[in-house]
Amino acid sequence: MTQLQYFTTLSGLWLAVAWLPYILDRILVRGLMGALANYDATAVPQSDWAQRAQRAHIVGIELFAAFAPLAILAMLTLPAEEQPGLFGLTFFFGMITHYVIYALGIPVLRTLAFAVASISSLLLGLTVLGLI
Repeated sequence: MTQLQYFTTLSGLWLAVAWLPYILDRILVRGLMGALANYDATAVPQSDWAQRAQRAHIVGIELFAAFAPLAILAMLTLPAEEQPGLFGLTFFFGMITHYVIYALGIPVLRTLAFAVASISSLLLGLTVLGLI
């Protein structure tokens, strides 16, 4: 398994479980039946950190939607190169860092972590195109 395959897989797995913290908060705040109920605008609001975590999860999914196809193209066309693996690593850690910092409510660092993940996708795409 290449480094790009490894970190793309970890990124997908992270997004598959990143909903757990804010759903657990919803259960603690609203109770199990309240968490399982349909959307209700009058429901008890979730904790601030959980609301931020949910938004960070959505941002992570949006980031991954751009990264994953580029990673697949790189895996197909550049299987022996190490540079795409570095972009996979920086994407994964940028996305995880963004989630944690966003949930904690730290604005400037949140944007920097987002930029790391986003720029990783951009550089991976430029590498696939042979421009860098």
